[in-house]
Amino acid sequence: MEIPSYTAAREALLRHAAPVGTECVPLDDAAGRILAEALIAADNVPPFDRSPYDGYAFRACDIAGAGEGRPVTLRITEEIPAGAVPTLPVGPGQCAKILTGAPIPDGADTVLNFEQTRFTDSEVTFFAPVAPGSNIVRAGEDVRAGTVLIAPGTVIDAGAAGTLAAQGVTRPRVYRTVRVAVLSTGSELVDAAAAPGPGQIRNSNAHTLANALRHIGAEPVCLGIAPDSVEGIAALLEQGLQSCDTVVCTGGVSVGDYDLTPAAMERIGAEMLFRGVELKPGMACAYALRGGKLLCGLSGNPASSLTNFYMVALPALRALCGYAQPIPPEVRLTLAEGYPHPSRGTRILRGALDLRSGKVCLRLTGDQRNAVISSAIGCNALAIVPAGSGPLDAGTELKGFLL
Repeated sequence: MEIPSYTAAREALLRHAAPVGTECVPLDDAAGRILAEALIAADNVPPFDRSPYDGYAFRACDIAGAGEGRPVTLRITEEIPAGAVPTLPVGPGQCAKILTGAPIPDGADTVLNFEQTRFTDSEVTFFAPVAPGSNIVRAGEDVRAGTVLIAPGTVIDAGAAGTLAAQGVTRPRVYRTVRVAVLSTGSELVDAAAAPGPGQIRNSNAHTLANALRHIGAEPVCLGIAPDSVEGIAALLEQGLQSCDTVVCTGGVSVGDYDLTPAAMERIGAEMLFRGVELKPGMACAYALRGGKLLCGLSGNPASSLTNFYMVALPALRALCGYAQPIPPEVRLTLAEGYPHPSRGTRILRGALDLRSGKVCLRLTGDQRNAVISSAIGCNALAIVPAGSGPLDAGTELKGFLL
């Protein structure tokens, strides 16, 4: 089986990734959820012409000749607070006292804030003309009825929640939360809470991936650790497929005697999509499909598994969640410091964005080797070093992704 590029690998997975279903949830519980249908404005916002100020609504033509030496005085007919409805039209020589947010009365075509006038309880004096239509917030100025306000696949943030509420949508339809089975393989592993014995290590991968999954709105379901046996791994894979929408496992995907995850995938009747990907770190992997559900087998090396997760598996998982753009947009990243090693194949550098002298650069977050997970602390961007590159100088510009 030919080893694909990371782009070909992620495209192969995306062909099998579609949202898992929808549900309606209370708006206050919808933060971070993915909208499953377009929000089309049913109403104008604001629904009527209104005043942006505390001031006076009048006909601009009535004060067209006003000046410092020739003030114009209009008679106040009523006061219109926010939430009230005007009861009288504004005619020649008249105005209405109006408060912020209140509807513009019939006949008036202009508003002026009270600070620019001289007034009593019954009259207002103006000292300069005002253009017709000034200082009126028009109906539909914020949102016009029929406008697509939010497209499907949009993450509901504070702005989206407010927009939904303004349209009376209190139970938006969102994509169902994707349940992802997370399991680890390796007889050397013990739970993170346990004290490792001789030859044992704590299982960090499950917690790393669970955190990464929660960041995209998925629900990780940790199934524990399978020993190095085809039967043990197959049992947990089967459990994951039965209880979840997809499976992510780590370990046992290379070519050694104890790399048994691909055999376990085949044991449960999964179709192998590809083994390995042209990527460093993260080359070792095994991806399969059974019953329309993806099985993502990642390396047991912490940095390798996380890099492959971000570069290959993440877009498919985002597609399952319902994101409109499952592949994170590509950006240009400038290295803050050099990278001294040549890259025979495509290499991924982990880093954090850093503002230096007014320029955004990528600062590498420590040791970039396969087994080093500490360099993922604070990592919010990945830079892609093209195959065949030599050592890189500070200031080198690379393609990359924001996390």
